[in-house]
Amino acid sequence: MGFRVIKTAAATLTAIYTAFLLGVENPLAAGLLAILGVETTRWRGIRVVAARFGASVLGLGFASLLFGLVGFHIWVLAVYILLAFPVLGRFGMKDGIVTGAVVVFHLFARGEVTLHALGTELALLLIGLGWATVFNLAYMPKENKALSELRYLTEHAFSEVFRHLAEHLRNPDTLWDGGEILQAESAIEEGISIAKRARENRLIPQDEPWQLYFQMRRQQFESIQLMIECIALVSRHVPQADLIAVLFDRLQRDVRSEYYEGETGRMLTELEQIFRELPLPQTRSEFEIRAALFHLSRELRRFLSVAVRMKKRKSTSAHAIIQ
Repeated sequence: MGFRVIKTAAATLTAIYTAFLLGVENPLAAGLLAILGVETTRWRGIRVVAARFGASVLGLGFASLLFGLVGFHIWVLAVYILLAFPVLGRFGMKDGIVTGAVVVFHLFARGEVTLHALGTELALLLIGLGWATVFNLAYMPKENKALSELRYLTEHAFSEVFRHLAEHLRNPDTLWDGGEILQAESAIEEGISIAKRARENRLIPQDEPWQLYFQMRRQQFESIQLMIECIALVSRHVPQADLIAVLFDRLQRDVRSEYYEGETGRMLTELEQIFRELPLPQTRSEFEIRAALFHLSRELRRFLSVAVRMKKRKSTSAHAIIQ
């Protein structure tokens, strides 16, 4: 059973009993409004409840005018929908259209527009949406455990990808099904979704470290995809491929580490210098392979520098760098 379901049940029951104890007519409607007000995050709950209350008040005002001028006919409800829904949507109150329709239909069922009738609907709104807001703000489950697990899955998948890429560079005939690529993509996208939810659960707006982490991993994942395309062009073994394979061997460990020492970047710089000093290729095949390896080194550089924020250097005065 999801936590939102539990919150919804509690808010509904509380709203109904509150309306009943206060003597408000049709207390079950307060429970229905509470159901419409419960949301998955604190800030979404605040935004949605505000939109629903505002849309309901505007809807009541517009419907009262319409019913007073035309009367209580079934077809008038269709006119209300045709006129009110586009206006509410235009003013950013799409989330409140259904709630507004509920109270307007209640008013229609009463067959009269009086201060007592309007006061009853406003009381139901305050009770139902009010208790929904209380339960939205009261408690939200922590996401750290799930995010930590997704981080582990992401880093494990990255490490395995680097291992397979190193193997292919040393032996282009090596076969790989690419399953770790799908695992990494799935973990990253789920992490971004959960991190966004965690950020919206903070009452004080601030950056969500997990969101930054998974956004950077997404960028690095794009870089890895380009690396794979480059390595796919290496159809035969060449000595330069062994040098890049050593970098992937190190990345297998570095991607799991809490600290960045900068060794991989230094190794890549030395490798790029070696490439510059090599004699020009003599055949078209050698040229294509060397070009693919050169492009691969560029993507490795991009991978190392794409998110210069997360991991700590062992020297605390240095800037943080993720690998």
